[in-house]
Amino acid sequence: MTAPLFGIRVVDFTRVLAGPHCTKALRDLGAEVIKIEPPASDTGRSGQPHVGSMSLYFAQQNAGKRALSLDLNYPEAQDIIRKLVAGADVVVENFRPGTLDLFGLGFDDLVAVRPNLIMVSITGYGQSGPWRNRPAFAPTVQAESGFTEIIGRHYGDALTRTENDAYNHADVYTGLQGVIATLAALAHRERTGEGQHVDVAMAASMLSVNDRVSYELSDIDVEGEPLALSAPESPVIELPDGRKITIAASPVSTFVFRRYCAMMRRNDLLLDPRFINAQFRRQNWSELLDEIRAWVLTFRTIEELEAQVSEAGLAVGTIRTVSEIAESEWATERGAIREVDDRSGGTARVPAPPWIFGQCELPDAGLPPFQGEHNSELLSEIGLTDQEIVKLQEADIVVSQIPDKSD
Repeated sequence: MTAPLFGIRVVDFTRVLAGPHCTKALRDLGAEVIKIEPPASDTGRSGQPHVGSMSLYFAQQNAGKRALSLDLNYPEAQDIIRKLVAGADVVVENFRPGTLDLFGLGFDDLVAVRPNLIMVSITGYGQSGPWRNRPAFAPTVQAESGFTEIIGRHYGDALTRTENDAYNHADVYTGLQGVIATLAALAHRERTGEGQHVDVAMAASMLSVNDRVSYELSDIDVEGEPLALSAPESPVIELPDGRKITIAASPVSTFVFRRYCAMMRRNDLLLDPRFINAQFRRQNWSELLDEIRAWVLTFRTIEELEAQVSEAGLAVGTIRTVSEIAESEWATERGAIREVDDRSGGTARVPAPPWIFGQCELPDAGLPPFQGEHNSELLSEIGLTDQEIVKLQEADIVVSQIPDKSD
């Protein structure tokens, strides 16, 4: 069995997160990914913690890629890229719009050497329009796209900063949208033979994954608020042994409240004046939570609780740390966590690909590359001689930062 993207070559101009997250998924699906870095290197290499000279943050997003580091300001470096692209299928980049054009490496330039090339460009606000040149980072795009305001309205200002900054939602969602775009463009090329330039915007990606946009843009009156905004949170309850569980979703919603009553065998609550409608349930939230907590504490085991919750069409989950789920029977059986060589004699634990294919075999994790680690190998593959490679290195057109093994 071979991997789904076996035989696909990707030239990867991305850095930090949105782009590398996209190309890492393509690599895990079997594509060969060649990571192009400037002499200053990918900023992700500075992410903490480090083992030796390898950033584990960088390793998670870039393991298995081959690394070429060169200075695109030189015509010789630009020629190297054209030769690489001549044998490639996809270019992924997340510079500001027009950056590669400045080096003669824009889409129109590269299709001259690879007519059916697919280029996927990831930016904050797209390749055109009034915001095309704005700098974009996950927190600012989340703010611009409505995410931060909704979180603030839901949780209150005290938690807005925490939720907005704890995870780079706009980066990882957009990276996955980049994967979808790449796969769709490859399917189109398979049918038609045509390449194309695909524009993926972080702000548009954040709108696309917001399942409440239609509500936010509607002027239709509904009872209370949508489910995701109807209460401070789905109930979180601490068990006697210190563990915490949560039940989805909020019983402030009338539809969900009916399920809670059925789940708890408490249809009397349907007629309780404190909980008679969404407005009263919101006002009396602490009392409603007390009723749910008292019911939860009647169960001896999580398994017994989950059986009754599931019977009502709801779900319960234990609030775990990442370490706890990594050690769970589920993660072990599925292989949800795997080890990557940390390049210092040990290993780092990272997420495994989320897909299991019945008729395909995915590649192993691979090594996280040092900057420019594959310079000579890749340059030789496109026809440069050893003497030409040495000249490029001496002129600092091609650079590398590879630790001395004796260190």
